[in-house]
Amino acid sequence: MTSDGMVDWGLAVSLGSRLAGEGPQISRAEADAAVAELRAGAERSTGLVRDFTGLEGGEGTAPVLVVDRAGWVAANADGFSTVLAPVVEKLTAGKGAPTGWSLAVGSRVTGAEVGALLGFLAGKVLGQFDPFHAPHGRLLLVAPNIVHVERELDVDASDFRLWVCLHEETHRVQFTANPWLADHLLAEMQALADTLEPSSLLGDGVGRIADAVRGGGSLLDAISSPEQKEIVDRVTGVMSLLEGHADVVMDGVGPEVIPTVATIRRRFDKRRKGAGSLDRLVRRVLGLDAKMAQYRDGAIFVRHVVDKVGMSDFNAVWERPENLPSKAEIAEPAGWVSRVL
Repeated sequence: MTSDGMVDWGLAVSLGSRLAGEGPQISRAEADAAVAELRAGAERSTGLVRDFTGLEGGEGTAPVLVVDRAGWVAANADGFSTVLAPVVEKLTAGKGAPTGWSLAVGSRVTGAEVGALLGFLAGKVLGQFDPFHAPHGRLLLVAPNIVHVERELDVDASDFRLWVCLHEETHRVQFTANPWLADHLLAEMQALADTLEPSSLLGDGVGRIADAVRGGGSLLDAISSPEQKEIVDRVTGVMSLLEGHADVVMDGVGPEVIPTVATIRRRFDKRRKGAGSLDRLVRRVLGLDAKMAQYRDGAIFVRHVVDKVGMSDFNAVWERPENLPSKAEIAEPAGWVSRVL
């Protein structure tokens, strides 16, 4: 990857990969076995998720990549650049946008900031589904991190690996069974970019993006009109739904195929405080990483609706953008049921 003007993505990948490190010490035989088991777990999860959710995401529609930390960094720099593209384009197209040396230096500074964040996250992420990779997305499983966490939690390795696969496979099915969903999220980012006034950002445009990914600020520090807040609320509702639904599925399927699922969930929840996956990167940029409670509420929303109307009627949520829950409806599931069903 190279620079897109505002961010030197090549530098971000290079630095992030160096900072990520190799992961836990493991023999070649153990590594090969873990990779094989994760691939098998992802394949097995397809039918399990389909049977539990009623969603048909197809088989082989998106590749499964078992990657190391450097591979995750490269994949997420690619995804991150796609998500940020509308905002970056708006900033660089405005009158007074940085050019020449100013742009070159600024892009390397921002690239270093992004690389530092990716390097940090690369040691924590277990897996993710990248919906923005053409043509149908890709499922990433970070083998060294999965091995590290299963050892840290002292849980059954085979059970834990399948549990992680179930979560990520659920995300794959969410997007492949509903192809409009990825386009919808990108359209929301474009809508947000369309509300920006470059003249109000350009003086500190590169710095704002750097602050956002570093955690010292967010784009919302500069964009906070009612229209912009409405867009962010919609994105928050969607992300809450996606994460909550995946948690419900992995725990719902778990007891049938993962004997130690209760132990895994209890121990995992104690450490589930860090960031990970493209979703969390997006939340940081949008200033949403302080809203973790809404992601926990996503699982409560799904369980409430499924308990009330059943999984088949719940799946109306995937039919079209208008059926997605708002941030307010995530907190008040009965409101969504009344509106949609």
